[in-house]
Amino acid sequence: MPYSINPRNKGKKATSFHELTKPMKKALKKITPLTARGNRDLQMTFEDQLNSLIYYHLEEHSSAQHLLQVLKEDDFARNNIAPKEGIEKSSFSEAINTRGLQQLLEVFEALVDEARTVLPKQYSDLGDLMLIDGSLIDATLSMYWADYRDGSKKAKVHLGFDLNHSIPRKIFLTDGKGDERPFVSQIISPGQTSVMDRYHQCHKNFDQWQQEGKHFVCRIRANTNKTVIEANEIKPDSIVFYDAIVLLGTPGVNQTEKELRLVGYRVDNVNYWVATDRYDLTAE
Repeated sequence: MPYSINPRNKGKKATSFHELTKPMKKALKKITPLTARGNRDLQMTFEDQLNSLIYYHLEEHSSAQHLLQVLKEDDFARNNIAPKEGIEKSSFSEAINTRGLQQLLEVFEALVDEARTVLPKQYSDLGDLMLIDGSLIDATLSMYWADYRDGSKKAKVHLGFDLNHSIPRKIFLTDGKGDERPFVSQIISPGQTSVMDRYHQCHKNFDQWQQEGKHFVCRIRANTNKTVIEANEIKPDSIVFYDAIVLLGTPGVNQTEKELRLVGYRVDNVNYWVATDRYDLTAE
């Protein structure tokens, strides 16, 4: 069954798309050139690939076949998205399957740098904040590096999300078994503060990050051993019920070498514990 093409105002559509992709075109001038992997010349430039991927998501196409039909039949898509000579299904599949991951990351980093100069900064009184988390994503057969198991085809994204500007800032890809904790040191720079969930609790890393001058706010397990060095005053009627300088862990087993700050607070009758090296902030 042929796909129905919804005609639109071609002039406005072209102007909107070019305005949207203008920062991307600026970034393309500085990235590593995409080269063919074999003797055959590139059938799509890297810019062609990006235009197609962006258009695919904006138009919410259901498949590559749907997109290719639109690239042939829709005037805007044929003139603004498709390569000048057009693109056949086999050439399109080859180009997309061998798209440059390095180039995608370079464009991403360039766009992040530009966005941070434009977007307003929030929570500046709390410092440079980076939320860190890992997320499993569906993998395809061409992602040979992903972790394949019976009934599970997953890759993992390790993300640093800039909380001050509300944009992703650092991205790393591994197979589905990739451990999230080693990426904290790669995502965070000295002076920044990472914000993390309980999975990232690692007393050795707490010591290492303090040594590197990388701050952290990390939720920890409630049953973690605590050796109190100094207790801080608690404000009355506060959600905070615990604030102290401590060593975490069991002595001789996994105890931190460097002291840190531990804050406990209660929301909806649930207790939460947060370890941090930020002594400059109130517990709240």
